[in-house]
Amino acid sequence: MRGGLPISRRSVFKLRQVGIGTLGSAKIKILLCGCVVLSLLAIANRNRDSSSFMGWTGDFDRSSSPRGRYSIVINTWKRYDLLKKSISHYTSCPRLDSIHIVWSEPDPPSDSLKRYLNHVLRSNSRKDQQVELVFDINKEDSLNNRFKEIKDLKTDAVFSIDDDVIFPCTSVEFAFTVWQSASDTMVGYVPRMHWVDQKKGENKYKYGGWWSVWWTGTYSMVLSKAAFFHKKYLKLYTDEMPASLKEYITKNRNCEDIAMSFLVANATDAPPIWVKGKIFEIGSTGISSLGGHSERRTECVNKFVDEFGRMPLVPTVMKAVDSRYSWFW
Repeated sequence: MRGGLPISRRSVFKLRQVGIGTLGSAKIKILLCGCVVLSLLAIANRNRDSSSFMGWTGDFDRSSSPRGRYSIVINTWKRYDLLKKSISHYTSCPRLDSIHIVWSEPDPPSDSLKRYLNHVLRSNSRKDQQVELVFDINKEDSLNNRFKEIKDLKTDAVFSIDDDVIFPCTSVEFAFTVWQSASDTMVGYVPRMHWVDQKKGENKYKYGGWWSVWWTGTYSMVLSKAAFFHKKYLKLYTDEMPASLKEYITKNRNCEDIAMSFLVANATDAPPIWVKGKIFEIGSTGISSLGGHSERRTECVNKFVDEFGRMPLVPTVMKAVDSRYSWFW
C-alpha cells in the first residue's frame, strides 16, 4: 500500500493538470469566439447609418426649424473654379438651408458665374428642400466681411468655410450635430493653440500651429475656415468688435479667424470643440503658406489680448469623434 500511494498521487496530479489544461483551452476558445462575435457586430454596426456601437441612434432632426438646418457662409476671392467645386459639393448636403457667398471683389459676380451656380443648385438640391444661394456684395475689400451680420439669415447655425477646403457631407452633418449640443461655442475641424511666451513673461503669448496641437493634444481655437457657430456672433462681431482691431485686420489681411475665436471665448468663457473629419484641400496657396506666418499670428494674439484686456481663450483636450466610423474610439 505504501508503495502504491505515490503512484496514485501522481496519477491524480496528472489528471488535474489534464483537466486544468482542457479547461484553459476551452476558456481560450470561448474568449476567441467572443472576440470574433464582437468584431462581427462592430463591423456590421459600422456599416449601419442609423446606429453606433456606443448606442447613439444618430437620428437627425430634419425639420425646417432654425435649429434643424444650417447656412454656409463661404469666403472667396478670385478663385472661381474652387468656388464652383465647393458649391457643387455642398448643395447636396441634407440639412443645408442656404449658401451665402462673401463677395469683396471690386467687380460684381459675372452673369455666367451666377448662371452656372444656379444651375448647379437646381441640379444638386434635394427635392424636399431647395437651397437658397445669395451673393453678399461688399464695397470694401476686408477679411472682416466674412463676419458681417446677415439680416435675413433663417438658421441659427452658421458653417463658415473657405473656398479651398471641402468636407464630406457626413462630416459636416456630424459637426452640426455636435454644435447642436453646444450651440454657444465654436465647433470646427482646424484646431490651433496659444502658448505663454516663457521668454517674455506671463502676459505675452505665442501662436501655436497644427504641429503644436498634434504634439500636445491641446488647443484653444478652431479656425473659421471650417467651423460652426451661432449667427448671434455675426451681429456681435459687427457691432461690438473694436474698430481698432477691424482696421488692424483689414490692413494686415490676417487674423480675422483668431479675432472670432477671441470674441466667442470672451462671451462664453468656454473652449471650442474640435471635430475629427476628413479635409480635402483643393487650393494650392494661401496666407498660411507665406513666410513669417506664425510670427504675424503671434503679433495678432498679443494685440487682441491687449485690446480685450485679458486672455479669453480656454485650452482643452476634448475631441469629438463619430464612433460609427471610428474603429478605436
